[in-house]
Amino acid sequence: MKKLQKIFIAVVCGAITAGTAFAQNLPQGVGTVVRVEGIASYSLDGGTKWMPLVAGAHLPPGSQIHTGYNGVVDVVLGKAIALPQADWQPDRVSEAADSPVRGLVSYKPSAEQNVVRLTPDSTLAIDKLTIINTGADAVGDTEINLTEGKIFASVKKLSGASQYLVKFKNGVAGVRGTLFSITADGVAAVFESHQNSGLVLAITAGGSTVTILVEPGFQFDPSGGGSAPVGLTPEQFHLFQKIFSSVRTIYFQVVDFSFDHTGIFVSTTRAQP
Repeated sequence: MKKLQKIFIAVVCGAITAGTAFAQNLPQGVGTVVRVEGIASYSLDGGTKWMPLVAGAHLPPGSQIHTGYNGVVDVVLGKAIALPQADWQPDRVSEAADSPVRGLVSYKPSAEQNVVRLTPDSTLAIDKLTIINTGADAVGDTEINLTEGKIFASVKKLSGASQYLVKFKNGVAGVRGTLFSITADGVAAVFESHQNSGLVLAITAGGSTVTILVEPGFQFDPSGGGSAPVGLTPEQFHLFQKIFSSVRTIYFQVVDFSFDHTGIFVSTTRAQP
């Protein structure tokens, strides 16, 4: 864990900025929008032009997402997911992209996905999203920037060479295999974590950087005056359970069909079965 904390201190200090140019040549992932409720929009040009956001959209690195006063958006960060329907519901069937050939397809839950939920009045940018398949594993480099509002995120267990960073106004959070929430002001809470890895906050204030480890079942508020995380309340646990049972239920396309083996005999004078 000390090694992990040192990594995120280096990130805040800019020690990894030299790798930006190299990252541009790596295979780029996308953010697949799997749920949209209320008012939501996205921008591909740094916020100059905003367009309505719908489920099924694929957002490349450099995109920004904004939710209105009643907006909720779920985004899967990684490889593109085929999600042709806009009405996001569990256990449903819909027409395939090539419906004349395959007809209907069904959707089933897919676990172990990196999912981010934007709450109302939030703005999130996908700064970096690269994926490299090494054969035995996939190495990912994800950086998202929360400039406004609050997100809930489910991050799967990452490989040793992967990293997942959430930037906020005065610092950065590093995460590996964790269910957590964080605000643009750095208020963070951890619900669950693989191998008790938790969430590492690197907060810059007054010219210095302080690292805080937020373990499962705890929360930390940089403006609260305290120097250590405090435990979650039972009400917060209940809220996390409700939200993450929904956030982690993401859907991918499953094709299921049967062949028609009806035999046809065609005569030169008449046709008969």
